[in-house]
Amino acid sequence: MAAASATATTLSSFSSLSLRPNLPLLKPSLTPTHPKKPLSLKPLKAHKIRASKSDIDTTFFDSVDPESDVPFNPPAPPEGYVAPPYFDEGPPETEDQITAAYEELYGVGYSGESALGNDIYAMDAKVGKKVGAFGKVKKEKVRDGFEERVVQVRRVTKVVKGGKQMRFRAVVVVGDKQGQVGVGVGKAREVVAAVQKSAVDARRHIIKVPLNKYATFPHRSDGDYGAAKVMLRPASPGTGVIAGGSVRIVLEMAGVENALGKQIGSNNALNNARATVEAIQKMRTFRQVSEERGIPMEELWK
Repeated sequence: MAAASATATTLSSFSSLSLRPNLPLLKPSLTPTHPKKPLSLKPLKAHKIRASKSDIDTTFFDSVDPESDVPFNPPAPPEGYVAPPYFDEGPPETEDQITAAYEELYGVGYSGESALGNDIYAMDAKVGKKVGAFGKVKKEKVRDGFEERVVQVRRVTKVVKGGKQMRFRAVVVVGDKQGQVGVGVGKAREVVAAVQKSAVDARRHIIKVPLNKYATFPHRSDGDYGAAKVMLRPASPGTGVIAGGSVRIVLEMAGVENALGKQIGSNNALNNARATVEAIQKMRTFRQVSEERGIPMEELWK
């Protein structure tokens, strides 16, 4: 009985302690419990203090009249300063100066005469002209080392007030099979004249194809023009040119011997040819990459 009464007394004391509402809380001591790890106090975050309108000094505007004209006193020019002449002063530009400025901005004109001495591939002055029957002027082929390949000839019509005008549109690819190729288009009333115009246009858009010692591309590239998309992939020696349509013609005229090409999307011959040119223009050689990055070529493979 004595043991049971002692147990009951202990339980009642514990229950009274657990139910006591206001017990004194132990305050943490600021002294570190471990001698080697002192207590670290985090600094308070700095809050931005915004200046009120009353703190801004606006006494400068009290003496300024907004409607009055404020005098403008620029600083004096330095000693020996000479003002540049106005654009409308001086003698007018000559035709040669205007031609040189136009060529510097937009390239050689259609006449093929270069005022700055630029190297161009097809000029009207280089084309031999002969007078044929009925006084018609016939143009001979340009002998500049480029071969021509007709990709497509289509008959197009233009509806005007008086009716329909029938013309022919020709797409021609020119190249020297040594890394240079160009795509051109031209229209004329005759097929021969359309082919000649497109050949001249192709020679004005010659690009350089980056080829390695295996006569293939340095890396893969994709190009698109309009709805046409073309994928170009390098190939091992002996593969040949595996492509179709105008993509094959462009690669063969450029001198590519091993490559893979794929047309995705449109079957338009002109758009696919120009998409191939876009893909070629995106390619870069290892030497170009090393010069842009400023490192030797041996470091590119590390």
